[in-house]
Amino acid sequence: MPQPSPTAHYNRIEGTSEEMREMLTYEDCVGLSDLTEDEIEAIAEHEHIPEIVAAELGSYLVHTDDGVPKIRHIILEDIELAEKRGDAAHALTLKLVLKHFVDTHPQAALNA
Repeated sequence: MPQPSPTAHYNRIEGTSEEMREMLTYEDCVGLSDLTEDEIEAIAEHEHIPEIVAAELGSYLVHTDDGVPKIRHIILEDIELAEKRGDAAHALTLKLVLKHFVDTHPQAALNA
């Protein structure tokens, strides 16, 4: 049986036979997405989807021309909704998420 790469970060799941299957963890997906966990959580909140799905969506968006501004818009809408429902603490957290996102993805500031 081939051995996994020493740099692989997979969880091993024993099959019913002697074969070994590998799968990515949520943390692996976050690491591969070019987004932070907080940015992924903002996407999940906005889209009403599980975080693992948001990691995939965010990873796709961050690698497209119009995706980075779209993620910025998602976070801005999350901030607006948090403020409307009076959740100042969450709005502040999201503002910090937005600041980090714009700092690490300069194209998010374009057409702001």
